[in-house]
Amino acid sequence: MKIDRQIAFWIIAAAVLLAFLFIFRAILLPFVGGMAMAYLLDPLADWFERRGMNRLMATMTIIVLALVVLAALLVLVLPILVNQIGLLIANLPEYLTRLDSVIESVLRSSWAASIGVNPDAVRSSLGAFVSQGTTWATTLVTSVWSGGLAFINILALLVVAPVVAFYLLYDWDRMIGLVDSWLPRDHVETIRRLAREMDSVIAGFVRGQALVSMTLGVFYAAGLVILGINFGFLIGLGAGLISFVPYLGSTLGFVASVGIALLQFWPDWVMPVAAAALFIVGQLLEGYVLQPFFIGNNVGLHPVWLMFALFAFGLLFGFVGLLVAIPAAAAVGVLVRYALSRYLASPIYRGSAGEPTPPSE
Repeated sequence: MKIDRQIAFWIIAAAVLLAFLFIFRAILLPFVGGMAMAYLLDPLADWFERRGMNRLMATMTIIVLALVVLAALLVLVLPILVNQIGLLIANLPEYLTRLDSVIESVLRSSWAASIGVNPDAVRSSLGAFVSQGTTWATTLVTSVWSGGLAFINILALLVVAPVVAFYLLYDWDRMIGLVDSWLPRDHVETIRRLAREMDSVIAGFVRGQALVSMTLGVFYAAGLVILGINFGFLIGLGAGLISFVPYLGSTLGFVASVGIALLQFWPDWVMPVAAAALFIVGQLLEGYVLQPFFIGNNVGLHPVWLMFALFAFGLLFGFVGLLVAIPAAAAVGVLVRYALSRYLASPIYRGSAGEPTPPSE
């Protein structure tokens, strides 16, 4: 009966948390962003404290340094990104015309005729697909950028999140101690052990993957710019940032860079092949060098589970869901492994074979 009450309590607590996130998802972005910043910067604050700073000075130093670095990045990178986005929008009609000519030349080629391709049928299907895709993309971009709430959220993220991060970072150790004092005393050591495992997984993945993503972004952007592919800086940097989701960034970057290279250099195949080779090398670099060095092999977040969590939480809670998806995936993974270990050690799994043999008379 006691175990049933405990299970019911934790189920209710999880349901209340999910309901809270769902109800207030429209205003949670700056607070979740500030909490994420505080969590990521807490080890640095502890480092400053070990070298003689008090917590207030360490927190102020970290926030100021973070804002200076962010401002420098915005000054250096933002103009380039804005310029390339503007050029992409301005050159979009020309690229659509080139795409039409490339498709026409491929459909009218001798090898397409040899395998029985009907150019008119293929063009009709592609036209319908492109039309639907353009309508969907236009609607999505319009709804995102014209929505007042989206603008307010972005403004709040830039203004409110650093303030939230400052207060949380300053009070981080005290808050952890307060939450620890609320834990049920009968299970406090188990909960602490699970919390340490969750923290290890989250910290190992988030901090490590952030370094991997930044390194890949610089590598892809520099490579595409050297190859002379249009919008290479925008594509490469975006592919690196999206690499926070395993395989997604490299896949999107591969498709975008090879597609732009085809339109830019057609019918020459050298640059499209070079762009493809760049992303293949990037994947090898990520898999055999960056991830083992920055993340290691014991994080415990499978890429499929991570992608599912990101899509599921993003669907339910929007951009806030993307921020909480990785901690939630890590927490669920730790709890599932703990529950599985308890199940494997229980009579439910072991059955009669695991029970002691009764003494013979």
